Amino acid sequence: MVADPSPPKQSQALPDEKLVAETVRTRLPFHASFTTLTPLAGDASNRRYFRIRLGAGSFPSLILMQLAAPEAFKQSEEAVSGAAPPAELPFVNVHRHLIQAQVPVPQLYHYDKEVGLLYLEDLGDVTLAQACENGAGAQAPGFYRYAVDVLVSLHLKATFPPSPDCVVFGRAFDVPLLMWEFDHFIEYGIEKRNGRLIPEADRQAIRREMQKVAELLAGLPQVFTHRDYHSRNLMVREGRLRVIDFQDALMGPATYDLASLLRDSYVALDEELIAELVIRYLEGRAKAGAPLDRLTFMRLFDLTSIQRNLKAAGRFVYIDQVKGNPKFLADIPRTLGYVRRNLAQYTETAALRKKLALYVPELQ
Repeated sequence: MVADPSPPKQSQALPDEKLVAETVRTRLPFHASFTTLTPLAGDASNRRYFRIRLGAGSFPSLILMQLAAPEAFKQSEEAVSGAAPPAELPFVNVHRHLIQAQVPVPQLYHYDKEVGLLYLEDLGDVTLAQACENGAGAQAPGFYRYAVDVLVSLHLKATFPPSPDCVVFGRAFDVPLLMWEFDHFIEYGIEKRNGRLIPEADRQAIRREMQKVAELLAGLPQVFTHRDYHSRNLMVREGRLRVIDFQDALMGPATYDLASLLRDSYVALDEELIAELVIRYLEGRAKAGAPLDRLTFMRLFDLTSIQRNLKAAGRFVYIDQVKGNPKFLADIPRTLGYVRRNLAQYTETAALRKKLALYVPELQ
């Protein structure tokens, strides 16, 4: 791996327009001139985004990503996974690997390490969720089939052969990390949300059942896992999908990204379409010479969805109570609705459902 100093911690001051204009004029791989810099609506991350309008030319605009702090594997997750801080900015490192694997991601034109600014290809403003009218539009099945095909390619081409230069191959969904996410739900999705602690006996009973799921998932064969492969991280432009927000990728079970896409907190897909798309994923892998057993995979897909959706529900409460952003609270009922459905599917999750239902109304 080529050493690359991490960017310094950033304040939330706006980027220096003079610096941006000079960078656009002298540092990009094509001739361009700066016109305007416009802030874009952010998401749950600490990064900030801007659109740079350019003068006359083949590229009308760029996206400027401003880092709020050194981009590294989250400190809380480093602690439980044992991962060492990366020597290179994860976004840059993972981006290079995905480009080599022919995964459709935005072009990175320049990274100004000194001030933590990345100059990226502008993919527009239309996410998969918007293009599909939150799953209700006539184009939804076609776009989601496309997204599944891209995922098959990502899982296979970005995984094989493994690259020692890519930070992803040194970090994984192991039992401590999966349990950290489960505990995050207990803390925020239950206790902080309800304003009271769970009795210790019930806490331990819930954690024992969660531990069983974590051990099962951590023991599965692993692939390159995007980690947030959902409708707001897939951009639609001119009928094509592009993948963004990949810097936290790690090795994980093949079911994880598919659960993120099909049991999406932001989009409610028809159950028949979900079943069709799971089969499409399996058929795509089989055609590429990497088959998986269908019945086993379906069960693991549902169990992965439980873990993924509980983590998401807890995160939404965290974003509200810690970051002061309540907009994701409206997505909790849908997210926990998936959990209720999947817990009810299997006798092995009956004990977990019974205990959680005491404290989570949506799971009763």
